[in-house]
Amino acid sequence: MALVVGPTASGKSALALDIAKKQPSVIINADSAQVYSDLRILSARPTEAEMEGIEHQLFGYIDGSEACSAARWADDAKAAIAAAHARNILPILVGGTGLYVRILLEGIAPIPEIDPEIRQKIRKMETLEASLLLQKLDPVSAEKLNTADTNRIQRALEVVLSSGKPLGHWQQQKVGGIGGSIRLHPLVLLPPREWLYRRCDLRLQEMIERGAKQEVAQLLERNLPENLPVMRAIGVAEIGDWLAGDIGKAVAIERAQTATRQYAKRQYTWFRNQSPPDWPRIDPTLNNNIDKIFDI
Repeated sequence: MALVVGPTASGKSALALDIAKKQPSVIINADSAQVYSDLRILSARPTEAEMEGIEHQLFGYIDGSEACSAARWADDAKAAIAAAHARNILPILVGGTGLYVRILLEGIAPIPEIDPEIRQKIRKMETLEASLLLQKLDPVSAEKLNTADTNRIQRALEVVLSSGKPLGHWQQQKVGGIGGSIRLHPLVLLPPREWLYRRCDLRLQEMIERGAKQEVAQLLERNLPENLPVMRAIGVAEIGDWLAGDIGKAVAIERAQTATRQYAKRQYTWFRNQSPPDWPRIDPTLNNNIDKIFDI
């Protein structure tokens, strides 16, 4: 299995196509925004023309009214990978959602269901109070977390109070990963940051020209809950404010570009630091010999 990961706008889709043209392949999406059917433009999902006749799977296959979890995507990806192997073709995973890839390869911690009463009690706590309690009950997790990281502190508390065991215990029991049963050919794209940020800005402009405003208008007409992932995608809030007349076009574009660059920066840091050290890292702006890198 080939795996192409990296920050948004780093050239992953183009590289995946280059690989797919060399042998019978299927390209499988590993991007959390591109799973939603409502966001073809804003998620930079490949168009039919851009797919160049290569089979693509798990792109735009979930309605925006649903929330796709990493566990659900991993199950769907396993099925797609198994089907590709059964057809004797190469599965090429491509995307920028590191959590998706990690859960697919390493599995997921079998954390028991959280007691609703415990969850409600913890959610009412002040952040400092919750942090101090976590230091007492699960000092290992507390040491790893920023004292202002409310969500993760609450999660760690929920786990230890509901199960009687700290979060780290469950994370060591991960199940369902396929990393040990496949031959993996990974590649991490890490271009120069300034080049990447310019690409992010230009692509946002192109999204507007291709109809991103109309896409967001159609999405907002559905009156979906604001906490759904599709509603929190980069560009939706900014263009929504433009549609409402609260800001102008230029401000909406600037804000969406800023949010995209910030997201790209987080992805860049994640893949540089969290990817296994033996995964090849390349600068896609250079003339790399992909055949030698992948050896497939």
